[in-house]
Amino acid sequence: MLRTPRALLLDFGGVLADAPPQPPAPPGLVRRLAELVDGAVPDEQIARDLGEGARAYTLWRDDVGRAGDPVELPHAQVWADFVTRSWPPEARDAVEREATPLAYAWTWREAWAVRPGIDEALRHAADVGLPMAVVSNTLCGAAHRDFLAAAGLSGLFRAEFYSDEAGPRKPNPELALLASRAVAVPIGDCWFVGDSVHRDIVCARRAGTGAAILMRSPRTDREPALAGVEPDARIENGHGLLALLRQAVDEGPLGYAPPHGRS
Repeated sequence: MLRTPRALLLDFGGVLADAPPQPPAPPGLVRRLAELVDGAVPDEQIARDLGEGARAYTLWRDDVGRAGDPVELPHAQVWADFVTRSWPPEARDAVEREATPLAYAWTWREAWAVRPGIDEALRHAADVGLPMAVVSNTLCGAAHRDFLAAAGLSGLFRAEFYSDEAGPRKPNPELALLASRAVAVPIGDCWFVGDSVHRDIVCARRAGTGAAILMRSPRTDREPALAGVEPDARIENGHGLLALLRQAVDEGPLGYAPPHGRS
């Protein structure tokens, strides 16, 4: 049986929300950039540079994830380093001035959907008094915040930590430690739920969480195995998380007193 949690730390994409891939150069974003640079860069080049930039940023994220304590890049630097390097100065300046709203648009997914069983699992955790926090790598956390608010879930979280706002990127343990401090629960009493062994489970191990739980997503299946790193439990979706919570909290060890005097 897993150690009884006193708080939950949860990833966003692949855990709270399904994150289907989108085209590397979304047509709406291409149009927005074309209007912003006012013809200084042809539409075809904008689309090509967006696509190449998306792939380069993905490679950078994978590479930096193998570093000791990775940190997120500022929005303006992402555009300058990965998309607009060859653009005329006036076009680069125009993008830099709008770097954050453009990052939001690049991050947002119309096809985001709450993962099966997550609503029930989160509400059960709230009912038994477990504080929760989001711990997510992302180009623009504001997009994640808005999705969770629209889904009626944001009020269940004590805090939300996103790499572009906080600085650290998983597997840097500081992102999880920030969250544990925000919910006022020692990291060793927190469960960490993520869909990536390389980012989430490594982050959980380095931070010292009480349990590291891997929720399967398409990204999980694409990752190569990582020698010596295993989660404490593997689940398919929110229904699996709910089952683990019921086992560890509702049917916890003899003498366990649930939070807030629940019996």
